[in-house]
Amino acid sequence: MRGSGILLKTLYRDRVLYLFLLPAMLYFLLFKFVTLYGEVIAFKDFRLIAGIWGSEWVGLAHFRTLFASHDFWIVLRNTLLLNLYNLVFAFPAPIVLALLLNEVRVNWYKRMIQNMLYLPFFISWVVLGGIIVSLLSPSTGVVNVVIRSFGLEPIYFMTRPEWWPVAFSASTVWQSAGWGTIIYIAAISAIDPGLYEAAKMDGASKLRQIWHITIPGIRGTIAVLLVLQMGKVMDVGFEHVYNLQNPAVFSVADVISTYVYRTGLQNAQYSMATAVGLFQGVIGLILVVLVNKIVKKLGEGGLW
Repeated sequence: MRGSGILLKTLYRDRVLYLFLLPAMLYFLLFKFVTLYGEVIAFKDFRLIAGIWGSEWVGLAHFRTLFASHDFWIVLRNTLLLNLYNLVFAFPAPIVLALLLNEVRVNWYKRMIQNMLYLPFFISWVVLGGIIVSLLSPSTGVVNVVIRSFGLEPIYFMTRPEWWPVAFSASTVWQSAGWGTIIYIAAISAIDPGLYEAAKMDGASKLRQIWHITIPGIRGTIAVLLVLQMGKVMDVGFEHVYNLQNPAVFSVADVISTYVYRTGLQNAQYSMATAVGLFQGVIGLILVVLVNKIVKKLGEGGLW
């Protein structure tokens, strides 16, 4: 009883803060938890007229069809490869940018660079996709104009399967690096300045200060964001891929999100699309739990 009384007092004391938290809690409750009951469609032969509970149970039939499909394995391979590229190139980019910006001492220049970096994060992928296609155009694109100025042949970035993943990864870095940089700069600002002063007195160079103070100081933030990133390994992002892909690069650009769009909305195979989404969510959950355990074994806090 005493513990519950302390809890109630704490809730009352921080009631204003919990009130601010309420919209986010309602969002997750309504759109993430309540909608989970719809996953039962994956185990039914869903028909709109009959509804969810009126449709016939088929068990794991849709999963067997899914795993027997050659197209699904191609889609799964593309999804994993694109996420691997993002993990190798896009994930470290904001860390490097934050370390560099932290060393800039001219405030107006630092703010200007920060604004330029995180501006793309607030622009729709419909707009960004058009900008990227224009920049990489083989005839008038700025990138190919520079390539031709060196006497080289223009590169068809958006229609060549070997170049499309490069353009995709570069666009991911461009769009997401600025927002991640803000998070890491905030983590760096929490490091005790006295540590840097002590390092200077010991004769440590800037690189040694970064290696022995700054990076260890943000290691916990890196670990948490890595766990969250692993949760999205099965989800590249529909808007991003859809606005950059075309029939010429389907062999490398068709991913789970676009596969679900075609199967569920265009072909009206709702049960099959739900089965794909359920498989995607379960794998993401397993990866989050697994990576979180690894992170905690390495001495970091993890997500929980």
